[in-house]
Amino acid sequence: MKKAKIALIPGDGIGPEIVAEAVKVLWAVEKKFKVQFDMTEALMGGAAIDAVGCPLPEETKQVCMESDGVLLGAVGDNIATSPWYQLPPELRPEKGLLELRAAMQVFANLRPAILHPSLAASCYLKPELVANGLDILIVRELVGGIYFGNRGRKPCEKGGETAFDVMEYSTYEIERIGRVAFEAAMKRKKKLVSVDKANVLETSRLWRAVMHRLAEEYPEVEYSDMLVDSAAMELVRNPARFDVIVTENMFGDILSDEASMITGSIGLLPSASLGETARGLYEPIHGSAPDIAGQNKANPLATIASAAMMLRYSLGMEEAAFAVEKAISGTLEQGWRTADLEPAGKPFLTTSQMGDKVVENLMLL
Repeated sequence: MKKAKIALIPGDGIGPEIVAEAVKVLWAVEKKFKVQFDMTEALMGGAAIDAVGCPLPEETKQVCMESDGVLLGAVGDNIATSPWYQLPPELRPEKGLLELRAAMQVFANLRPAILHPSLAASCYLKPELVANGLDILIVRELVGGIYFGNRGRKPCEKGGETAFDVMEYSTYEIERIGRVAFEAAMKRKKKLVSVDKANVLETSRLWRAVMHRLAEEYPEVEYSDMLVDSAAMELVRNPARFDVIVTENMFGDILSDEASMITGSIGLLPSASLGETARGLYEPIHGSAPDIAGQNKANPLATIASAAMMLRYSLGMEEAAFAVEKAISGTLEQGWRTADLEPAGKPFLTTSQMGDKVVENLMLL
């Protein structure tokens, strides 16, 4: 019997609710595919701050490093009045996530944005733009750039303060994420767009130079460059032109959120954060949604789809991963929706009811 160790980090806000539904699905995978998961819960983010005074306890880091895959819900609450945001930046909830990514050395964030045909009515774009559906993969560099650069404040000679955040990228960092993107393109439609801001930023000029050099190693891939502002416009003007997009950390964060709305809801998009080993970090791209936390209203499908990506990339269970994804699609095709999606003639499901429907369809496959 195949066995695997999974670290579960429910986190904050709706995190515990959506992770609970993914766990339901993993239990069903155990039964259907005769495998065994050793799942261990750990603290991170605001929940960890409240419990032990720091966003990433050493115990959590150890549990993650000893696991085959890590499934995360959400951290923080994005409320300026929260006690967590009165803390110094190094002690805030999101710092735990950044530290965990660095500790796990996961530098490549894969964010698929798929518009299911049954959700065409939920897409905000004109029907003719998405008539054939959408399937875009955004490859985001995850442990470099402005999110990890030097930052601070200093007195301003004209009074007040000056704040600064430094964006840095090395040839090595760009090359390794570039190879992930080119390899992904080779397995798809062999089309890759690299997004930068080379008309202004020196980091982007280095990024573009490295990507051009890599493109010579992949002559089968149709490669092009695009400025980030143009890419943002094209995603809503003609999203079907994209297949694989590769970009740096902050641009990828923003563009993938934009792409999520093309699919109908940010509650549908999973992600996988990978490094040079099989161990990965898997999480929905949405936040902790504190306004609906504890109300059993959140959409768990992005978290369940993230668990499917974990089955594929970290646990080597392609058949199970495909089955979970098919169960998600089947549930949507049957017209079942949570409140963040356009109604399809049926009552909206709660978080737990949606998880139950996915399990039901998975077991019928």
